[in-house]
Amino acid sequence: MSRPYVISKKADSFFYSIYDAILFIGRFFKEAVQPPYEFQEIVRQCYEIGYRSLPLISLTGFITGIVFTKQSRPSLIEFGAASWLPSLVAIAIVRALAPLITALISAGRVGSSIGAELGSMRVTEQIDAMEVSAVNPFKFLVVSRVLATTITIPILMLYCALVGMLGAFLNVSQNEETNFVAFWESAFDQITFLDVWASVIKAIVFGFTIGIVGCYKGYYANKGTEGVGKAANSSVVLSMFLIFIEEVIIVQIANSIRGY
Repeated sequence: MSRPYVISKKADSFFYSIYDAILFIGRFFKEAVQPPYEFQEIVRQCYEIGYRSLPLISLTGFITGIVFTKQSRPSLIEFGAASWLPSLVAIAIVRALAPLITALISAGRVGSSIGAELGSMRVTEQIDAMEVSAVNPFKFLVVSRVLATTITIPILMLYCALVGMLGAFLNVSQNEETNFVAFWESAFDQITFLDVWASVIKAIVFGFTIGIVGCYKGYYANKGTEGVGKAANSSVVLSMFLIFIEEVIIVQIANSIRGY
């Protein structure tokens, strides 16, 4: 087999996969607006994704706030700008760290779970059984999970930002003896509604990406148990890759609006 043929075959496979993904996303939006609506399943998925992720999000956000504050203090003290520490931490957490950390944790925990769950249902023919029993598996399995991630990830992001700021406050209070009110006034002095909304939009886009990638990889899994493992792994890798690309694009748009 010649090398140009192999490259051509891989390129064809790549573009076919993109085409299938576009059709999958289009089908999601079509199914999402058509009744019946699986409200009960959406609520259950929100519980599974959101509530069960709280311990990990809490620990990670809290440690991030403490570590970032500890790392930033020496540089600010060197330039005589220690009073800017609360503002610096708030800008970093609200604008970048909270959405990104929440998305990456969710991609690892939620994305792999969705990919593995739907992949196992596909290879054990449970999805096929739902189709022959007059149940729409796409609406019940895919639409509910994508909507749940799109709704839940922004809520987790705001919670992560709050916990991270609490960790930063404890560190600042311990070293600079700053009281609670003064810390929060200084922290949000440089934060605007654009910063908050940009982070919320990031989280919505990240949540949709995690849900749609996990469902796509799991829904079309094959090759038995090996396919389930590949679906879970590729869900995490592809989700994280797309999250970083979306982060760059949204930051660029937000900075253009700010006039930077």
